[in-house]
Amino acid sequence: MLDLSKSLNRLKSLPIVEDNSGLALVEFAFVAPIMLTLGLAGLETAHLAATHMQVSQIAMLAADNASRARESIDEADIREIFTGIDLTGDSIIFSENARVILSSFEHNGKSGSEEGYFIRWQRCYGGNDKYSSSFGVEGDTSENSPTDGSLSYNADLEQGMGPAGNKLVTAGLAGVNFAEVVYDYKPLVSDRFFGKITIRYNSAFVARERDDHMLKNASGIPNSQKWMCDVYATIDNPPGS
Repeated sequence: MLDLSKSLNRLKSLPIVEDNSGLALVEFAFVAPIMLTLGLAGLETAHLAATHMQVSQIAMLAADNASRARESIDEADIREIFTGIDLTGDSIIFSENARVILSSFEHNGKSGSEEGYFIRWQRCYGGNDKYSSSFGVEGDTSENSPTDGSLSYNADLEQGMGPAGNKLVTAGLAGVNFAEVVYDYKPLVSDRFFGKITIRYNSAFVARERDDHMLKNASGIPNSQKWMCDVYATIDNPPGS
């Protein structure tokens, strides 16, 4: 036992045992991956929150600007609205990865069992071809047997437009501009943190000081250059290009 005690004392006195100069480096090697992961997760979380806010603002921008056109709205106004969307979403690569469906819906002027709503016109923006309107297309009406041959029956419009339990309505000559926005989230770091995310927002505004909600074409834009919903176009790659 005495010899073992002496051997241990001599071992403790060796310089290599007393040297702890690399301790901080070893600790950093263990902690760094954890801290880096937490930092990157924080960045991704902040980016996701900011993106949600930006997509929400784009939905409001589309519906609000469509409602600001006084007296009438024109195909040229639609291009200006979509140009604003493109500029607003540039930092999140919005145009290529999103779909914006802008609809104008109104009360059908009927009463009783035929009372409801119809979508007068609809225009779309974005290069994402995976999504379409969740609530109806241009020409949809809640009338069972519409006398206008350009209209088609859509029972979902009987109580208004929008998601079930939260439908929007309008009355009289008022028109509502309804924007649906769907965006496939592009991660800042990696999609391993949250997986594949699809961000959706709806927004609606009543048209201001406008009784005629027909979409005009005073500038004579050809049909091939209109922002129809069967075309997946962006400002950089517009319809007819």
